[in-house]
Amino acid sequence: MPLPAPNTAWPPPALADIYRDYDEADAWYSGDKTRLATHYTRAAQPGRDREHWHQYVHRMWAQSHDLTRPDSRLHVPLAGDIAATSADLLFSEPPTFTVEDATTQERLEEILEEGGVHMRLLEAAEVDSGLGDVYIKLCWDADVAQRPIWAIEHGDAAIPTFRWGRLVEVTFWRELERSGDQVVRFLEHHEPGLLTYAAFQGTSQNLGQTIPLDSREDTKELAAGADADGRRATGIGPLLTATHIPNMRPNRRHRGLPFGRSDYAAPCYDLFDALDQVWTSLMRDIRLARARLIVPQGYLTNLGAGQGAAFDAEREVFQELTMDPSQSGGITLTQFELRVADHMQSAESIIGQAVRSAGYSAQSFGLAGDVAVTATEVAARERRSMVTRDRKIQYWVPALRRIVEATLALDRALGWSTVEPVMPTVEFGSAVSQDAESVARTLQMLEAARAVSSDTKVRMLHPDWDDEQVRDEVQRIKDDEGTPVADPLALRPGDQQPAEGEEPPPGEAPADDET
Repeated sequence: MPLPAPNTAWPPPALADIYRDYDEADAWYSGDKTRLATHYTRAAQPGRDREHWHQYVHRMWAQSHDLTRPDSRLHVPLAGDIAATSADLLFSEPPTFTVEDATTQERLEEILEEGGVHMRLLEAAEVDSGLGDVYIKLCWDADVAQRPIWAIEHGDAAIPTFRWGRLVEVTFWRELERSGDQVVRFLEHHEPGLLTYAAFQGTSQNLGQTIPLDSREDTKELAAGADADGRRATGIGPLLTATHIPNMRPNRRHRGLPFGRSDYAAPCYDLFDALDQVWTSLMRDIRLARARLIVPQGYLTNLGAGQGAAFDAEREVFQELTMDPSQSGGITLTQFELRVADHMQSAESIIGQAVRSAGYSAQSFGLAGDVAVTATEVAARERRSMVTRDRKIQYWVPALRRIVEATLALDRALGWSTVEPVMPTVEFGSAVSQDAESVARTLQMLEAARAVSSDTKVRMLHPDWDDEQVRDEVQRIKDDEGTPVADPLALRPGDQQPAEGEEPPPGEAPADDET
């Protein structure tokens, strides 16, 4: 699939439903009340979405609001919490990439460490959870770094082409400028061995016409490295300089398509909206339950003609009034009861159902209490979260293997190294860190059963150590075990064994035949 033709509809009509899902997921992921209100106000209009508009009419964020008064609606950012938790479960510890060749391994570690790949993966995993799709692409800029650079592209900024469920081409796009309804977009097409750049000037719903890349400062540098048609060879043959990671499949709303499914996919949106309604209702109760004073008119201070009257709550002495105090003549305090427990119980129930629908355990969100337990107990309580994590890892591993191979190939093609590009082995770290006491008990039992070597014990105790550190520690253990310990009952040099029938000197051990 080449770049889209000029004056085509934007986004492409074939992806209109996918992009509509991205818009809704993005509104919740952003945690911005204005974006939520804007999205659902538009979605509830029959003219925009004839099939689904009736689903949004009764949403709290679709209700009209008096612009002359502050917006008292509250938003609980549970969607953002779910996305962040998903990323933490996957990449709380960086994955390990290993290849057989030592030189290639050294160069790969240098690229990954200096490029901050671990933080890029955390970013990608969070976006993947929220939108359902994320992409990793390769960039290079000799003025920035002498190595390939990993960049993250979100699902709603990509137009992919799949074959048998695997990405074969993709076009990434972004807005460079927007003035009213006029939009300038930059498109970057990735296909095996080739990149193609183009800039278009159009409207919010139309791609418009192409404009020269060198006509703008933000695209002039790309034009210098490309030919007249905006093409640039990557030099890595059949390898693609981008990879796609779906959050989870299948996509329940678009069955049969290879796009990923957001963690928020229905019915989580209904639960998110219900949670905001409960939280808004609680804060409304708090506002209404504020203590108020009802005072007789005589307690008010006249502010003058046309200015009304006021009551000074700090005043201590009032002039005696000629009225019967028993006839509602005194100050009355009014304060309503707060329904905090009811609201909190409802909120916790909704949160629990939402995180379960997203595929996680309530323990992952602190709903089961922050009790200090062993890693084994934590894993048992968070089994649902661990199962979801393992499913997601199956989508990440092949994508990471492909992009690492392309990274090594591009590094060699650009002349920054001479290593052989190969697919690495990818291993994900543990999502739950073992506590020291649990590790010690495990090592003790394995040692008693004589079922573990010193090398394995050191690696279990220090999983972050490299091979050299492990070898040094194993050698120190062997040295300690091999040091002879003096026997306090052994004879010192010069000592004589007592003759047969004689008692040994005081403080000396008896001979072997006397023991």
